[in-house]
Amino acid sequence: MSLVLENGFFLLKGAYYTLLITIVSILFGLIIGVVVALARLKGNAPLRWLARTYVSIIRGTPTLVQIIIVYYGLVDYGITLGPLTAAYVALSINVGAYLSETVRGAILSIPRGQTEAAYATGMTPWQTYRRIVLPQAARVAIAPMGNTFIGMLKETSLVSVITVTELLRSAQLLIAQYYVNMPFYLGIAVMYWVMSTVFAAILEAIEKRLSRAY
Repeated sequence: MSLVLENGFFLLKGAYYTLLITIVSILFGLIIGVVVALARLKGNAPLRWLARTYVSIIRGTPTLVQIIIVYYGLVDYGITLGPLTAAYVALSINVGAYLSETVRGAILSIPRGQTEAAYATGMTPWQTYRRIVLPQAARVAIAPMGNTFIGMLKETSLVSVITVTELLRSAQLLIAQYYVNMPFYLGIAVMYWVMSTVFAAILEAIEKRLSRAY
């Protein structure tokens, strides 16, 4: 493991990009997820159809294929994205589909009586969603979202195929340099585990805070 320690800074730089890709993808994916969920719940027929089709396509195709389409496929249409940008776009679109189902399920779990009571007090539909529905839905959704977030952290390893120097790609470059496999693979496995554990702890703290608030 001495080689891992000697190249610790290089691997930490890879871990930084892993975390950066994860966080950016989750943030944009969450926005996409909320918009798609509301489209399916409140949109007109064509909008609901588009939302369902998007979710079906993304959930029905491999993440790796989606990454390759965004990075290599779009070039055929004159759209050239850098590796890091392509990673953000592909993973945001991917996680957005899964989060939309989580958000939609959480919204549907809120009793209809609460929205009717809000309307009775004079709240508009937007005020009802913002003040009553979405805060409670967030509490319901946080646990399944946590699993999606941790899954996304691990799926960032797939962007190594488009030369993004995240954690796995960093290990592969070191393996090519030193011709040694196991120390580097074990080293990044531990780093992924540590990052996943920290993520899980943060999400658990958020869940507890939301439970106390509502």
